[in-house]
Formats: sequence, C-alpha cells, structure tokens
Amino acid sequence: MKLTSVQAIIRALDEAKVRFLVVGGLAVNAYGHHRFTRDVDVVLDLARDNLERAFAALADLGYRPSVPVTPAHLASDATREVLIQEKGMRVLQFWSDRHRETPIDAFVDLPFPFDEEYARATTLPLSGAGPVPFVARPMLIRMKEAAGRPQDLLDIHHLKELDG
Repeated sequence: MKLTSVQAIIRALDEAKVRFLVVGGLAVNAYGHHRFTRDVDVVLDLARDNLERAFAALADLGYRPSVPVTPAHLASDATREVLIQEKGMRVLQFWSDRHRETPIDAFVDLPFPFDEEYARATTLPLSGAGPVPFVARPMLIRMKEAAGRPQDLLDIHHLKELDG
C-alpha cells in the first residue's frame, strides 16, 4: 500500500462528498497500533447517489470494480442480497493500474447501520488528504470480533492494550 494512493483516495471521496467510513487495518493504525495492511477497507453509505459519486470519484483515479457491479446493483437491497447469499460477496474490490499497490475493499454486506456509525465516527487528519472519517473504536473491535481471523484477534488485543 502506498500513502500517496491512500491520500488520493481519501481526497477524491471527500471532494465528491461521498459518505464513507474507513475500517480495517487503516483504522487500527489510526487508533495507534501500527501494522502493515495491504488495502483500504471502506464502508460506503449505500444510497444510490452516494454510490454513484463514489464510483465516479474512484474511476477518476483509475479504479474499477473487479467484477461487473454498478452503483445501481449495490443500492438495491435485493441485488445486494443475491451477491451476498449466492455469490458469497462480502466486499467489492476496486483495482487501479495507477495505484496497483493499493486496492480498495468496499463492504457489500454492511457490518452496521451506516447512519448510526457515521454519526459516531472519529475524524482524524491524514497528511495530504485532510480529515478522514474512521469507524468508532468500539465498532471496529466488534467488527474484528465478528471476523475472528488471527490478525483480527491480534488487532483486538492491541486496540484494548492501547486503552490501558
């Protein structure tokens, strides 16, 4: 992952007025435990106009979905349910030839009610990108508990350790 790519992604989404939250490894880093992460994990507000702005902003950076999914697909509860249940899709991956080292994973299977968590977000600065909305630490921990992978369990340990 490259910092310049992360900065470009955050700026593009912010300038397009996209409602999003950063989750995953970048959020763990933001809360004080520095570890390697290979992608940018985001949860997008699934309103169609928000998704259209997000897809357009990312396309301007050369990002495209790894499978043929459109903003209309993600905005549709029925289509999202098919993607989740029949295709096993939890995230929609975006790739860019210009930002090869920095893929984006956008959650399709929402881990929380977006509006509630957006209101609780922690906004922290990222040099060269401005303020970044991160999912609140308690929800980040709950997301990692639900995932239960070894890295997630280690992240939980470090996040709780930072609380003292």
